[in-house]
Amino acid sequence: MSRPNSLWEYANPTRFMRLTDKVLPLAAVGAGLCLLIGLFWGFFLTPDDYKQGSTVKIIFLHVPSAMMAINIWVMMLVTSLVWLIRRHHVSALAARAAAPIGLTMTLIALFTGAIWGQPMWGTYWAWDPRLTSFMILFVFYLGYIALWAAIEDPDTAGDLTSILCLVGSVFALLSRYAVNFWNQGLHQGASLSVDKEQHVDNAFYLPLLVSIAGFVLLFIALVLLRTRTEIRARRISALIARERQG
Repeated sequence: MSRPNSLWEYANPTRFMRLTDKVLPLAAVGAGLCLLIGLFWGFFLTPDDYKQGSTVKIIFLHVPSAMMAINIWVMMLVTSLVWLIRRHHVSALAARAAAPIGLTMTLIALFTGAIWGQPMWGTYWAWDPRLTSFMILFVFYLGYIALWAAIEDPDTAGDLTSILCLVGSVFALLSRYAVNFWNQGLHQGASLSVDKEQHVDNAFYLPLLVSIAGFVLLFIALVLLRTRTEIRARRISALIARERQG
């Protein structure tokens, strides 16, 4: 079998399925190992924080899920642009496949953030700039998924959801940089930063990185699995349409 001449050739469903046959098991095993090690290390082998006590350990769920919620939308933005410009169906299906995963990550981030925020702020929710933009991002995820479900023609659905993704990207960026834009917000700065004053303590740094790696690999495994399912569903729909015409 000849090698592909460019990355774009993986937009061919057959090549994509062959590639992901090999990548998917590796990503799934890697995700399981990293999550098992990272979360066990983080929750059971790290010390309590001198200010926040054991509550700080929710960082090993909250930070990776929040990072993924934002970055999944960015991935959807890139694949949506590929669909709009190059009309590669796999890219549109990948964006559709990623949306429920991003929605779940956003829910985890909001839920764990509420648990973390209550002892720190005295309330489960505050209209902090980052929290507010994150809630709006959650609504955009819902709207994106609903729009795909509401439109029967897949190409039209791909076009409209791609435009929605472009608009929602503003709030994805606000969620990432709201602390920098509005210094009066309650939300703390970045946990991972080149600035030593903002960087998480070294005791939490390595297990947090392992947890983040687990979340990234989990997303890769899930989005590949869901994209493969979307491709198969598209093929089945095409076969049914041909049978009806015949």
